[in-house]
Amino acid sequence: MNKPRVLLKTFLFILLFIVIGLPFIPLVLSSLSFGWQWPHILPESFSFRAWEYVLIGSSGTWQAVWMSLLIALTVTAVNILLAVPAAIALVRHQLRVKWLWEAILFAPIVIPPFVAVMGIHLTFLRLGLTETIWGVVLAHISPTLPYMVRAVVISYSTLSVDWENQARMLGAGPVSRFYHVVLPHLLPGIAAGASLSVLISLSQYLITFIIGSGQVATLPILLFPFISGGDPAVASAYSLLFAGIAIVTLAVMDTVLKKYYQNKKAVIEKG
Repeated sequence: MNKPRVLLKTFLFILLFIVIGLPFIPLVLSSLSFGWQWPHILPESFSFRAWEYVLIGSSGTWQAVWMSLLIALTVTAVNILLAVPAAIALVRHQLRVKWLWEAILFAPIVIPPFVAVMGIHLTFLRLGLTETIWGVVLAHISPTLPYMVRAVVISYSTLSVDWENQARMLGAGPVSRFYHVVLPHLLPGIAAGASLSVLISLSQYLITFIIGSGQVATLPILLFPFISGGDPAVASAYSLLFAGIAIVTLAVMDTVLKKYYQNKKAVIEKG
């Protein structure tokens, strides 16, 4: 009985490695190469030149890492504050022309970013928000907010109105009902939306470049010149660093969420 299950797990692990892990092998080899010319399968020689430049020689790398994380986490926090009321309105209230509001909220998913960012850039020029961190943060909300709203709407749709009514009958006020009944139910959706928000914000190049005008340096801003400038070793090192930061950020968010549920479960068991 256990042998087929072990074989299935082994097959899934190998498949997962092929799909996710295998593409990283050329990046690792490229980042350690010193002259990898076609048609050679492996680099002719190896060097830590690219990693020395990225981690030590380039003074702007860690500032760009900090800036990328600051912008991504700020955008995610703003998205949560906007998405929860939007989800409540879409799920709990009978809105007129509801389809129109949904179309406006989810339009950035189908509209190319270049179309929106040009209008945003003209508006931000008048408001003095270009070349600023807050301007980039506000611009990143456009492509990230729809995913957060969608995730929270799905979670809110599974929350029964009876639960909130029972809390109201027991004397719980609006704030208490939201904190003890609604918020715990929305957390998985918020976590899923936050993960997408962080990943999308971290990967933004065009919006950051146009709105930041090159003055707001994030990892994609440092990465793209090396991709187009013909230094694949440094580009590969930056790509691996970018992927590592995204993975670590998502892992930290997952750990925090699990810790929250463990503490909540312990409180319930003690009560």
